This record gives sequence, structure tokens and C-alpha cells, in this order.
Amino acid sequence: MLNLTFLGTSSGVPTRYRNVTSLIVHTGPGRQWWMVDCGEATQHRLQRVPYSVHDLEGICITHVHGDHSYGLPGLLASASMTGRTKPLILIAPAAIKAWLDATLLHTELFLTYPLIHIDVDSTDLVHERPGLHSLRITRHALSHRAPSVAYRFEVENSKWQLDKHALLAHGVPSGPAWGQLHAGKDVTLMDGRVLAASDFRQVQTERAVVVIGGDNDTPALLADACAGAQLLVHEATYTEAMLQKVGPGPTHSSVQRVAQFAAQAALPNLILTHFSARYHHAEGMAELAAEARQFYHGTLYLARDFDTYELDAEGGLTLRASQK
Repeated sequence: MLNLTFLGTSSGVPTRYRNVTSLIVHTGPGRQWWMVDCGEATQHRLQRVPYSVHDLEGICITHVHGDHSYGLPGLLASASMTGRTKPLILIAPAAIKAWLDATLLHTELFLTYPLIHIDVDSTDLVHERPGLHSLRITRHALSHRAPSVAYRFEVENSKWQLDKHALLAHGVPSGPAWGQLHAGKDVTLMDGRVLAASDFRQVQTERAVVVIGGDNDTPALLADACAGAQLLVHEATYTEAMLQKVGPGPTHSSVQRVAQFAAQAALPNLILTHFSARYHHAEGMAELAAEARQFYHGTLYLARDFDTYELDAEGGLTLRASQK
């Protein structure tokens, strides 16, 4: 129902194994998708996944730090150079828009499409798409040395279903009348009876909710955002022991702190990401996983670049594709 593809899972700097932060959120309908953060070289990572910038509905930036935003100018330019014309939504701090405006001016970059900026600090509800395939995105303040937010994506897919048993009980066999009623049209039968479509149609709705955090040293700030959520995606830059050595300056989370919060919030699924380069090897990732498992016993993944996960309407999380 909702798919996540990680384009970068490294903290601060890229390495041979991981690029800096960017995440695809495929909300549908069809091929429409969103991006959360856009670190340097994100557009190169897009060349290796089945998503096009022409289907990109919007970009959400969690905060101003370069490992979450330096890929924006190149991505926007490439979208222009390949002929994009439909508007693109940019949900980001005002400073990001000012930086982009300066970059466009001084590099003679002229976009072929409207860039619709929504200041992330201006409202909690930053985007809403109503309808049978609805999307609601809200922002939630975090704690970091630069103002940072999380984004909560709520996706609802609804479809009309006929009450077939009621129709048969009314003596209406399967046929053209069923199709008209399913389409919302009232039907007049041969015997003169009028069947109202509203009496025989029901809406079936599936829902998925994911919270995607930016950099944050206090996971408990997401308590309200995670209410009713099925999945949390959160940075886990260090182990708790290393975080104690590093000190409070970087204002990041440890695996232990995120895992403890996820357990307390009764979240069924947790994906950790944004790992320090010191862990970009098998032993390092095993150390992070072991710490997480001490405190969290739900479905747990440590994301890798190009991993794709599917969150279904029942709250199940499945790894659909792994690292290339």
C-alpha cells in the first residue's frame, strides 16, 4: 500500500557503501511519489531505481544541513532539462528556499515548471490531497542543533464495493445493472422499481501511516506524531556508548534511545537509518542491531541504500528489494 525506498542512509558524509540521506515515499495513486530529504548525489541514486522525476509530487526537507539538502539544485535542474512542466511542491525551511533562489540566480538556472514552496514552519498540516486516494502530511518539531522536523504521512485508499447479497435479495441478478450501481448511477428495473446507488454501495478504506524523522536527539518528541502510526523511520547515528563519548554537540540519537522510544510507543515496525561512517561494515551494523534488539522486539530493519519496504494496510512491513 505504501512503499519506501532508501537512496541514502549515511550520516554526515557519503562512503563507498552508503550515500547521504534521501528517501522515496511511494504513496500513489499510480506512479506518484514523494521524497524526504535530498542529500548530495541523490539524482545519481535515482538512476538505479524505477522512479522518475516527472512523477515526483513533492520534496520534504527535514532541516538545512547539507547532507539532507545539497542534492536539491542538481535534481531540480535535471527535472527541467528532461522536460518537466507540472508543478513541484517543496516543503522546506525558508532558508532552503532562499538558498535555492540564490543558486538559481547565480548559476543561470531557469526551471521549466513552477516550484511551490511551503514554509515548514508556517503550518503543521503541510500538504493534503483529498479523494479516494488521499494523502495527509503533517510536520512535527524535533530537537537538533538546527531546527529539524519529522513528517507523518497518512495514506488512505478507498474503493466502492457493491453489496451483492443485498442486490440478490432484491431479485437483481448479476448484469449491467450492477455495473451502473457500482459507478454510482441509480437504476430503473424492468418492473419499474428504482434502485438508488447509495443503498447498494459501500466504501472500503485501507490506511497506512508512517512517521519519518529528521535529525533528532529526543525521540520522545514524536509521541504524538506516532499515535496510530504503523512505522517509524528514525536516525540512529551512534550506539549509546559512542554517543556518550561524542557528547551532546552533534544532537543525534543513539540506537538505544530510538529503540526504547519505539517500544514504549508500542510501534509495530521500526526502521533505523542515518548511520555514522564508523559502522559501515558488517561488524558495525551487527553492533547496532544487537543494541536495538535489547530494547525493541517488534519488526526491526537497519536500512541500506536501495532497500525497498512495503507497509500494508494491516500494518505489516516487508523488505521487497535489497541492496544492489
